[in-house]
Amino acid sequence: MREEEKKRTSKITKVQQFFRKRWVFPAIYLVSAAVVLTAVLWYQAVSKDVKDQLSDGNQTGQEQRDDAVEVGKPIENVAMPVQNSDNVSVVKKFYEADADQKEKEAALVNYNNTYTLSKGIDLADKDGKVFDVTAALSGTVVQAKKDPVLGHVVEIEHEDGLSTVYQSLSQVSVKEGDEVKQNDVIGASGKNLYGAESGNHVHFEIRMEGLALNPLSFIDKPVSTIEKAAQEVTEQAKEPAQPKTEEKTKEPAAEDKAKEPAGEKSEEKSDEKGKSSDQEKSSDSSKDSSQSEETKQS
Repeated sequence: MREEEKKRTSKITKVQQFFRKRWVFPAIYLVSAAVVLTAVLWYQAVSKDVKDQLSDGNQTGQEQRDDAVEVGKPIENVAMPVQNSDNVSVVKKFYEADADQKEKEAALVNYNNTYTLSKGIDLADKDGKVFDVTAALSGTVVQAKKDPVLGHVVEIEHEDGLSTVYQSLSQVSVKEGDEVKQNDVIGASGKNLYGAESGNHVHFEIRMEGLALNPLSFIDKPVSTIEKAAQEVTEQAKEPAQPKTEEKTKEPAAEDKAKEPAGEKSEEKSDEKGKSSDQEKSSDSSKDSSQSEETKQS
């Protein structure tokens, strides 16, 4: 029993002696402080990652909602660039290469004794009055200026390389950089030097990547039809490479045809020379016969 008591007392005394040392409590304090600080830093890092994940999730959700809005956005149909289309008529049409001769001649613009192709349509009031010009589609005004030949010109840029042009305006109610909606008034019709024969009118053009298209083909139709038509026109413009080779193969035949008349002409000339020589010979023989008769009479 005494030995067990001695062992217990010895253990107690060792623990007491350990805690009596001066460096023990500061060391415990430092270790505990380090543990607490590590826990705080770890908690902050975890919470920051969670916030980042939540923010990323919100952004992706917002982007998806934005995409959904763009997809659900209504597609506009091309409208006539006038407020009252009942009182307006087309006085000059777009020049179509596959149109008949009369339509082609009617689609020519005579300015300064020079004929040029009409790249749009001229709209005029049936009574010759001034009328309001409106935006055919929603977009951004990229040009609003006065031209000495074309009059006031307004160009509106739309999506996917599409733009509309309005010329021969007497006045303009928009400026460069303005956002306009479909059917907003952008100016008033007027006269210009280039289309003087159309009188008081507005010249309206539709362009896709700078390519002029017939506006009458797209009135009251979705904008998507314009892009398809532009692709077809560009493809057709690339196709006429084969006929040129055929023309080249036909060239020798044409040259032969061109040579044949020359040979015929030379033969005709030789025949004419032969005839003339025969005539000369006959005339000479007639002269000789006449002379011989005169001598006989004498």
